[in-house]
Amino acid sequence: QVQLVESGGGLVQAGDSLRLSCAASGRTFSSYYMGWFRQAPGKEREFVASISWSGGRTYYADSVKGRFTISRDNAENTAYLQMNSLKPEDTAVYYCAAGRGSLGVTTESGFDSWGQGTQVIVSS
Repeated sequence: QVQLVESGGGLVQAGDSLRLSCAASGRTFSSYYMGWFRQAPGKEREFVASISWSGGRTYYADSVKGRFTISRDNAENTAYLQMNSLKPEDTAVYYCAAGRGSLGVTTESGFDSWGQGTQVIVSS
């Protein structure tokens, strides 16, 4: 497994942007699919976005498509989630996750390493 640490969350207003970062430990970062999930208060954790090992393939939840962009820098062992045009309904704890990509890339079951989460609050 890989150790993951998220950063970049905060309190913003609707329409603002934030960039989340996920720093990974170890020398095998490029062998992992990376994903972002989020959990709003009182709701189950849901898929947000994922990216393949080299960054050539990306996947997004319909609710964030066109507003969020996932990317990765394998040289820096870091994944990113650029969030634009934020809405109050984007308020959640955002989790970074890593997986081998063999058990699904848009569901929790496909990821076996998780960060501690970073809070994003979007005020209206």
